[in-house]
Amino acid sequence: MSYLCIMRVCTASILLCLLSLSGFGQISLGNPSFESKPGNAAIPDKWVTCVPGSTPDILPGVWGVNKAPQDGMSYLGLITRENGSKESIGQRLSKPLEANTCYTFSVYLARSETYVGYNLPLRLKIWGSKEYCGKDQLLVSTKAIKHTNWEQYEFQIYTKAKVHFLLLEACLAPGVTIPYRGNILIDELSPIKPCFKAENNHIQQADFFGWATSIFSYLIDWVAGN
Repeated sequence: MSYLCIMRVCTASILLCLLSLSGFGQISLGNPSFESKPGNAAIPDKWVTCVPGSTPDILPGVWGVNKAPQDGMSYLGLITRENGSKESIGQRLSKPLEANTCYTFSVYLARSETYVGYNLPLRLKIWGSKEYCGKDQLLVSTKAIKHTNWEQYEFQIYTKAKVHFLLLEACLAPGVTIPYRGNILIDELSPIKPCFKAENNHIQQADFFGWATSIFSYLIDWVAGN
């Protein structure tokens, strides 16, 4: 085998290795777009409700909410009430998030202007815990979601302890303490991927595909020049 052929084989092997590493440690949620038959007081497949007697809704088509999904055929609706109760939903992860580790993921959020009177904006909190429906660690707390169009929110989190269970909770707007009727719409949760976190906190995520592509491009140019 010629020297050039050997280098081409090596280059291809390195590329396959880099592509396989890009998915290493990725955690995919079950039913991340909340695909189930729309209905009020309904629980999407693969998820569990975390507040007894307070079940979320699968939309559109109920409670006057007819907004098209961001992904698939349905999405999740959570509300808060004047009596202080709020809806939440959770799922046990296929494998846990490790302690003291940086992770990144995203979700699409919106608000419905018509939700049978539960029309005010809410924020989303995402909790991590060891047990079902626990609140050991607050991983995400968004701003109040006022927009009615779908917008993607990207998060970088840092776990203080191992996380087996994620909880998605509808909460009042930041700074508000008096309960009110509000809603938040949730769709298309991305897989959870490890990220690199610098010790000084200035760099929180490394662009894996960026440096992988750069290395491969360099190898291609080097082989072509020999």
